[in-house]
Amino acid sequence: MADNSRLVYSSERGRICPGCSQPVAACCCHKPSPAPAGDGIVRVRRECKGRGGKTVTVISGLPLVGEELKTMAGDLKRRCGSGGTVKDGLIEIQGEHLALIVAELQQRGYTVKRAGG
Repeated sequence: MADNSRLVYSSERGRICPGCSQPVAACCCHKPSPAPAGDGIVRVRRECKGRGGKTVTVISGLPLVGEELKTMAGDLKRRCGSGGTVKDGLIEIQGEHLALIVAELQQRGYTVKRAGG
């Protein structure tokens, strides 16, 4: 028989998180993760390998997570007039838009470098 005796409520501490056994107010396992640590430089590169010859512009190193990253991707896609996606913390914009994206990110206050050849 499985042990289902995990504490989920305490009259002293209130609701208890089942993951970390701390009060829900002090729970650390369900809080959003902080921005990814990096060197503070946003890198923009062009890729076409493994994409059937199609070129995409890849942006990495943005100190954003979750909805902020998706919003930034949407803004950049509109600025370039093309499609794209967010995958594993990277923004991929369809087409070769290096100069435009570098200028836009610099205007927004980021330190930007072109990466690759």
